[in-house]
Amino acid sequence: MPYESTITFTLDTICPWTYLGYLRLQKALAQYRASNPDARATFTLKFAPYQLYPDASKSGQDKYEWYKKEKYQDSAEKMGMYTKYLGSLGRAEGIDFDFTGTIANTLDAHRVLQWVQENKGEESAGKCLDSLYAQYFTARAHPSSPSTLTTACLAAGLSPTEAKNLVEDESEGLMETKMAIREQAGNGVDSVPYVMFEGKRRDFTLVGAKDVAEYVKTLEQVGKECS
Repeated sequence: MPYESTITFTLDTICPWTYLGYLRLQKALAQYRASNPDARATFTLKFAPYQLYPDASKSGQDKYEWYKKEKYQDSAEKMGMYTKYLGSLGRAEGIDFDFTGTIANTLDAHRVLQWVQENKGEESAGKCLDSLYAQYFTARAHPSSPSTLTTACLAAGLSPTEAKNLVEDESEGLMETKMAIREQAGNGVDSVPYVMFEGKRRDFTLVGAKDVAEYVKTLEQVGKECS
């Protein structure tokens, strides 16, 4: 029997580095599975919530202006360098980053994603996250608006009624999500992506958006240590 490893991918839905890391990890998993059909380890991907800006308002503010002021000392030149650099990284992964839109609190997005993961499984959670990322980073969507969350729920395979009930009942899964966020902070997470690969002998942790090759190397190491 192969060893069943869980990869815990800690993220915030408004962090572009987690989007890049997520897509690269997906590529790495596909490469590993294709190259190792009889692998000693199988991998399940689990998403864990983290809020980079927990004090952000629910209504939000202009994303571009916020980044320019908070991250780059209100410098248009520095902001331009950032958008050019991140844009090039995004295009390499098939992302056409749009740096306009709204940045806001992500608690409701995490609540919905965690509920989908717990109740609908890994595949549906992945589709939900795909939608949350794409809407926010490429379509100027508010990260946690009812419209954004409903679209993500439908992409995950929920019925319109299920999606409506989940989005409108803001208490559904809220306590569990807050506990999960506190748990990640208690585990020492202070930046994302924070990716923990569960191993039979030891765990492996990668912080930041790594290259596909580094993720593949870690997957192979977990497999090697299963014997």
